[in-house]
Amino acid sequence: MRTRRIGSQLVVSAQGLGCMGMSEFYGTSDDTESTATIHRALDLGVTFLDTADMYGPFTNEQLVGRAIAGRRDEVVLATKFGNQRAPDGTRLGINGRPDYVRRACDASLLRLGVDHIDLYYQHRVDPDTPIEETVGAMSELVSAGKVLHLGLSEAAPETIRRAHAVHPITALQTEWSLWTRDPETNGALDTVRELGIGFVAYSPLGRGFLSGAITSPGDLAGDDFRRHNPRFAEANLRQNRKMVAELERMARDKGVTAAQLALAWVLDRGDDVVPIPGTKRRRYLEENVAADDVRLTDEERQHLDEVFSPGAAAGDRYADMTSVHR
Repeated sequence: MRTRRIGSQLVVSAQGLGCMGMSEFYGTSDDTESTATIHRALDLGVTFLDTADMYGPFTNEQLVGRAIAGRRDEVVLATKFGNQRAPDGTRLGINGRPDYVRRACDASLLRLGVDHIDLYYQHRVDPDTPIEETVGAMSELVSAGKVLHLGLSEAAPETIRRAHAVHPITALQTEWSLWTRDPETNGALDTVRELGIGFVAYSPLGRGFLSGAITSPGDLAGDDFRRHNPRFAEANLRQNRKMVAELERMARDKGVTAAQLALAWVLDRGDDVVPIPGTKRRRYLEENVAADDVRLTDEERQHLDEVFSPGAAAGDRYADMTSVHR
């Protein structure tokens, strides 16, 4: 696996591994297979692992911590705070207050079983707490050695600038894929590149949709959160499937899978972009890793941009978009 630099100092594998689905949101969990997937990722050179305290809630950090025990020096470990949840899963809102930042970090360190977090994100921007106060508390964590680098997730350009003025921001994590082109049009990508901030693309496979495996809502488990996602509603899904059918055709002609072609597109966006496809199975991990060797021609880039033009996807990214890009 090649490496890429995000921000001025942090070097990570060209692809990361999103661990969220190992514990929640995408159907049943299998901790044994998930742990084996993390170990296989490290063996393949995928060293950039992404989790958050709210996944589970809390259990995903514990899973990742157990999986990397004894291999900590191989891992660039990223986690997040801000989407506050109770132990029973109840959502308590977005919290960026300084006292909560400190408590959340200490709790994550304990669950992960590590003495520092390599990249610590504010998961969502708290509209009731000035970003300067939140990032000020995060910078204290850096001074204390608990955190090495700071990140934001789904932040708007002006928020990014204000945060970066308090303490250097290393990475912005935001959804970016063939069917989510928002960072190219809302100013986020231009802003981070101007400031020298890396871009971490979550859901680069469109929550699995770009793999071609999901053809109807019935393909999803009953407790899968995508059943409540507007893009997976039946009418929108039918419209979006037309684009994926063309992706599948192009992938067949190229001798790769649709998922590999979709990942190759994200990797092709620039050396400051690191996709973090999520999976809880080794076979999909290995398929994703192979996308690192896929190269696009100018004609393929142009055709993909035409088929998946900004705004072409039917349906919003989330049922409630109020917490993103602010």
